[in-house]
Amino acid sequence: MRFSIITAFPDFFHDFLQTSIVGRALKAGLFRVDVVDLRSFGKGAYRQIDDYAFGTGGMVLMPRPLEEALNFAGEGGNGKRPFVVYPSPQGVPLTQDIVESLFHQEHVALVCGHYEGVDERFAEQAVDVEVSVGDCVLTGGEIPAMAIVDAVSRLIPGVVGKSEAVTKDSFYGGMLDYPHYTRPASWNGREVPEVLLSGDAAQIEEWRRSRAVARTLSRRPDLLARCGLGGYLRGGFYLAAEGTLADVGRVREWADLCGSYGAVLLLFPASDSGDREKIREAIRMELESADDKKPSKVKSLPFFKLLPSFDHLLRWVGEKEKKKGRPLLVGVSDKKGHGEEAQEREAGGERDGARHWLDVKRFLLEERRPVVFCFRSRIGSEEEYGRNLERCDVRMIPPEGGRLPLSGEIAAVLDRFLGSR
Repeated sequence: MRFSIITAFPDFFHDFLQTSIVGRALKAGLFRVDVVDLRSFGKGAYRQIDDYAFGTGGMVLMPRPLEEALNFAGEGGNGKRPFVVYPSPQGVPLTQDIVESLFHQEHVALVCGHYEGVDERFAEQAVDVEVSVGDCVLTGGEIPAMAIVDAVSRLIPGVVGKSEAVTKDSFYGGMLDYPHYTRPASWNGREVPEVLLSGDAAQIEEWRRSRAVARTLSRRPDLLARCGLGGYLRGGFYLAAEGTLADVGRVREWADLCGSYGAVLLLFPASDSGDREKIREAIRMELESADDKKPSKVKSLPFFKLLPSFDHLLRWVGEKEKKKGRPLLVGVSDKKGHGEEAQEREAGGERDGARHWLDVKRFLLEERRPVVFCFRSRIGSEEEYGRNLERCDVRMIPPEGGRLPLSGEIAAVLDRFLGSR
């Protein structure tokens, strides 16, 4: 990977590019940074690169020197134009998402503004993205440029000694990082948590995940929309959909989705034993019909379990997760439900007692137990599903207000709850 930094003050970067992790990585040839002196492209005896703004205001970097410096930076790039980043107070806030997108660019050019910034015509013509490191104004773009190089470079394999140090950082998986402690075990009356001194790797990992969740919920709840729950629940993530012969043709598609996201799909219930046998046989034939042209994870994924009732399903999941707490049941419904409780909810102005998916996500993170999402096939029994809904711990407004087919709802739930950004 290559960075080009266009700046009127190249001395800013001398120590930065020779120090610590960035310096060692550059010396090892893991990536490349070229500092382009903007004044080399200035005009006249004084190498002018800026001029007064039209109207009123301070000095602004001129477009022609910037353009020539950018063209020079692009030379030797296999004919490919660099991706141009302009650090600016008016830019989009720098996030890990942007850092990761820059990591996938072969050549990133960073244009460091100064004084009042750069001529707007140059920005309109050449800049791909303006990025801000915070709601503040600095004297120039050099410090933000360092921050961007530092953040992107640590994603390059080998730059950071342990890859785990990158993948468990704040924001990488959507969550904030967990707390860190070092010796001594007691300092100023403050003790290191006992679990970290236990030597039990499993308990330490569980503690770290729970602390990452707690920090994210208390400090940055806005991150919930971007983070996946995989690894942060204490137990598995299950999907339950009524099993009917009409659904069998989509089973492979559902199973592929579940396999990709790390969930387990359950088909339930088929109270009639004859129906269960028909569904089981239809699924067997569906699997055997798979060919090499339709690769599927179904054959190796324990993706379905035919059970005679909802109670059987709960017992089955409970036995599978017996050491991790009672499973939380999430009903996915646009129905009002049944009974006096549902009527009270409706009278109180609640939307059939259901909650927004982000609210449900927070609830699941706070509880940190195995989860079963309960869907209703459009062909399945509404009455029976309504009774099952009353037993759920929480109900969620279905994706797109219930207008999606069952396959679409399953895909949306998997992505919103297990997908990462």
